[in-house]
Amino acid sequence: MNSRRWTCLAAVLALLGAAAWFLRPGARVATRAPRAMGALAGGARPLSRPTVIVPGNWPDRSPAEIAKATPPGVLHYADRLNTRGETAQDDVQLLVSLLQLYRNLSHLTNPVGDNAEITAVLTGKNKLGYAFVRPDHPAINSQGELCDRWGTPYYFHQISGTVTQVRSAGPDRAQWTSDDIVAGL
Repeated sequence: MNSRRWTCLAAVLALLGAAAWFLRPGARVATRAPRAMGALAGGARPLSRPTVIVPGNWPDRSPAEIAKATPPGVLHYADRLNTRGETAQDDVQLLVSLLQLYRNLSHLTNPVGDNAEITAVLTGKNKLGYAFVRPDHPAINSQGELCDRWGTPYYFHQISGTVTQVRSAGPDRAQWTSDDIVAGL
């Protein structure tokens, strides 16, 4: 074998070894925010043991309680959603980034479900208790769905555990037409 093949083989074996290490039985999932996030707002400490959230056992918390438990910068990141200084493409990309941020902080996959279920996770009903979107954000309608700048709920399509396509219906407010705005592929 030439050196290029040995290098490729070594890289593949290293990746397989890393995957086996992280997926081993009894591996601990990190429960703290990464150091890069800094201290939590209000002096709150990261959760030492996350609570697994299943439908029906989520305690009602006020937006202020959720904000207190969320790392600084995370909650305000979504404030740009549907603002004048941004475009509809920026909004869709922002939602994809929020899903990636959730996945990175929780060490899990992207949230799954319909718009209302994903919005619930992004507004703080997740195992970390972190809000990635303010629960009272104006882009959330009365059904608890994130809506685009024209008032149409976004469509979230889970491609895989780590890839979610986010679709805005666009100005015509009809999904699956030529003016739809899509990100996440």
